[in-house]
Amino acid sequence: MSTFHIKTYGCQMNERDSEALSCLLESNGYQAVASEAEADIIIFNTCSVRDQAERKVIGKLGLLRRLKRDKPGLILGLVGCMAQNHGAELLKQMPQLDFVIGTDCLHSVPDSIRRAQLRQARSVEVAMGPDQFVELTGHYPGQICAFVSVMRGCDQFCSYCIVPYTRGRERSRPRQDILDEVRRLADNGTREILLLGQNITAYGMAETRHDESRRPDHSPFAELLAELNEVSGLERIRFTSPHVRFMNDHFVDAICSLPKVCKAFHIPVQAGSNRILKLMRRSYSAEEYLERIAAIRNRLPECSFSTDVIVGFPTESDEDFAQTRDLMAQVDFDMAYIFRYSPRSGTKAAKDYPDDVPDELKHQRNQILLDDLAAGSARRNERFRGRVLEVLVEGVSKRNVERWTGRSDLNKVCNFVPVPGIKPGDLVNVTITRTTANSLFGEAVKES
Repeated sequence: MSTFHIKTYGCQMNERDSEALSCLLESNGYQAVASEAEADIIIFNTCSVRDQAERKVIGKLGLLRRLKRDKPGLILGLVGCMAQNHGAELLKQMPQLDFVIGTDCLHSVPDSIRRAQLRQARSVEVAMGPDQFVELTGHYPGQICAFVSVMRGCDQFCSYCIVPYTRGRERSRPRQDILDEVRRLADNGTREILLLGQNITAYGMAETRHDESRRPDHSPFAELLAELNEVSGLERIRFTSPHVRFMNDHFVDAICSLPKVCKAFHIPVQAGSNRILKLMRRSYSAEEYLERIAAIRNRLPECSFSTDVIVGFPTESDEDFAQTRDLMAQVDFDMAYIFRYSPRSGTKAAKDYPDDVPDELKHQRNQILLDDLAAGSARRNERFRGRVLEVLVEGVSKRNVERWTGRSDLNKVCNFVPVPGIKPGDLVNVTITRTTANSLFGEAVKES
C-alpha cells in the first residue's frame, strides 16, 4: 500500500481541502502517514495570497529535490492556489514535480498519482469552473469541530487579492447538500462547525441576483444559518469570512438571534482610511463598517470581533495609517490578523499602483498595530477573571497534560483543570482564575 503525506499552507479553506483530499486518497487505497520521511507520495497544498507563502513552498521543494534523487520512486505533487496561479510553469521550473493540480481539479489527484507511478507522464490540470469542480465531502472521523465549505470563489475583485483568479468566481453549494453533510457530522459526534467561504455572506447571491422576487435585505446565508440551527446534536455554528457589503439586516438579525450561532465574528476591514478602502475596491466605507459593528453590538449583551488588516498598501500615508489605528481602537478587536502588503502578480494593485511604502515603514506600522492589539486583548480578557464560562471541551492540552483545553462561545481559548468523567465534545462550566492576552485559565466546575 502506497503512503502519502499532505503539507498544507495557507487558509482554513486549504486545510479543509487537504482533509477532503486525504479522505479521497484513503478511499482509493492509499495510506496517510504523519511525516514526509515515511511517505511514498508528498503533496503540497499551497497558498498564493502572500508572496511569503509561495517562497516557503519553493524552498521546501528545493530541499526535496535531493531526497527524490535518493528515492527515485518518490512522487511529488503540488495542488491548490499556487498550482492554479502558475500552472505548467511550475513543472518547467521544478523538474522534481510529478503533477500540478489546480483548485477545481482536486478530484483528479488519484489519477495523476497513478500516472506518475506508471511513469506515463507528468500532469497539469488547472481548468476552472462549475463544469470542472467536484465537491469533496469526506471528513476525518471523530472530530469535535469540523470545517464545512459552503461556497467557493469570490466576485469582489479587491485590487490586492488574487483569490478570484485562483479560486474562481462565486459558486454556492446547494443548501440541501450542506445540511446533509452537517447532519452526518453531527450524527458522528461533531459538536461545532466552521462554515467556510471567501465571501460567505454572498452565499446564494450569484444564483439569485436575477430573481425579481429577491428583496435587497434578503440573505440566503441567513436562511442557511437558520436551518443549520435546527440540526440535532450540533451545539455551535461559526463562519468566516463575511463582507460588509452583504451584512444586511436579515443577516444581522440571524446571527444575533439564533442560539447556536457563536457570538464571535471575524469581519475583515483591511483599512480604516476611506481613500485606501477605495483603492482596495472594498466597496464600503469605514463609517459603514463601524455601523455594522454597532448594529451587532446593540443587539448582543456580549460579543467579540476579530479582523484582517493590511498595512503599507500603496500610497498609504501617516494619516491613512492613523485612521486605521483609530478604527481598530474604536472597535476594540479581540484578535486581528495583520499583514504587510505585498503585490500579487495579476491583481489591479500590482499592475496599477506602485509598491511605494518602504519595507521598514511597513514593519514599523505592523508592529504598532500588534502592540495595540496585545494590550487591548489583555485588557478585554481580564474581564473574564472570576466568571464562569461554558467551554466546549476539545481534549488534553498539548502544552500541559495536566490541563484540558477548549473554547468559549466567544472563541476564547480556555485551559483548565478537569474534573473526573469529562470527555471531548462535552460542554462544561469553567471558573476563570487567570488571563493573558491570548488565553484564559481556570478550573472546571463539578456538577452538583
